[in-house]
Amino acid sequence: MPNVYIIIVTYNAMKWAERCFTSLKQSSVPVQCIIIDNGSTDGTQEYIKNHFPEADFIQADSNLGFGKANNIGIEKAYQKGADFFYLMNQDAWLYQDSMEKMLDIYNHHPNKDEIGIISPFHIDGSEKYLDIFLDQYIAKNYEKTRLISDLYFQTLKPFYEIKFVNAAHWLLPKKTIETVGGFNPYFFHYGEDDEYVNRIHFHQKKVLLVPGSKVVHDGVQSLHKIDFTKYEDVRIEVNIMNPNLPNALELEKKALKQSMLKNIMTGNISQYKQLSKKYKKISRDGETLTDLRNQLSQKGPTFLNLS
Repeated sequence: MPNVYIIIVTYNAMKWAERCFTSLKQSSVPVQCIIIDNGSTDGTQEYIKNHFPEADFIQADSNLGFGKANNIGIEKAYQKGADFFYLMNQDAWLYQDSMEKMLDIYNHHPNKDEIGIISPFHIDGSEKYLDIFLDQYIAKNYEKTRLISDLYFQTLKPFYEIKFVNAAHWLLPKKTIETVGGFNPYFFHYGEDDEYVNRIHFHQKKVLLVPGSKVVHDGVQSLHKIDFTKYEDVRIEVNIMNPNLPNALELEKKALKQSMLKNIMTGNISQYKQLSKKYKKISRDGETLTDLRNQLSQKGPTFLNLS
C-alpha cells in the first residue's frame, strides 16, 4: 500500500473543516494528513485538534501564504517516507474512491517518470456542476484532448494530458518532488501554482486529468474571483520566471514600455501609472527574479530542505 500524505493549509477553515477532514477518514486508500495553519482566528486549530487528533498539526508563527506553508508540509511528509503528496485546499473534500482511482491511473501508466501532476475532476460545492475553472482548463485544451467531444459521446479515456490545472487537488508522485521541488517563495497567494506547472513542463513532465476520479472544490465560481485590490497581479512575474521562455525579463520590460507609451498617447493616465508601477517593480526585483529563475531551472528539490 503506498504511503499517501495529504497536505492541507488552513486559514479560518471552519466553514469546510468537517466535510474536508471527515472525507479523509472515509478514503478507501488509507491516508496520512499534515495540516499547516496560517494563523486562523475562527477556532480552526481547536476543532482540528479535538476532532482529528490523528492529523499532524503544525501551527505557523504567522501567515506564510499558500506556497511556503505547503513547502513545510511537503518537507515533513518526505521525511516521513511519503510516496505521494496530495495537496488539497481547505475548501475541498474527497469521495471514498477519489484517491484509489488516481493511484490506479498512476499504477497502470506505461511511463511513470513522465507524470508530474495527477488531478481528479473538480466539481463545485453544489456537487452538481464541474468547477468553473476546470471547465475553462478543458476548453483551453480542446484541440489536443477533444475531451468535450468525449464527454458528449460518453467515450471518456482513462486520463487526459492538459496544460494546467489549479492546485486545489494535486497528486504529486515522490519523483516530482525530487525533480521539480516545492513552491516558489516569491509568491504569497496566487501565481504559485502557475509557476510550478511551468516547471513541470520544463522538466518534461505532464499534467494528467482523470475523469474517473471526482472531488469537490467549493471555491468561488467566477473566473474573475481574484481581487487585485487585495492581492497583487503577479502574472508578469510568473512569465519572467518561466524557464520555458528565453529572455523573459527583457521581453516583459519591453512589452511594458510599449504599453506605457501607448497609454500615454491615448491619454489613459491611470493605466499608464499602473504599468509604470509594475515596470519599476520588476526592474527593482530583476536580480531576485533572475536568481530565482536560475534556481528553479535546476533539476532537484528546489525551494525544499529534504535532508
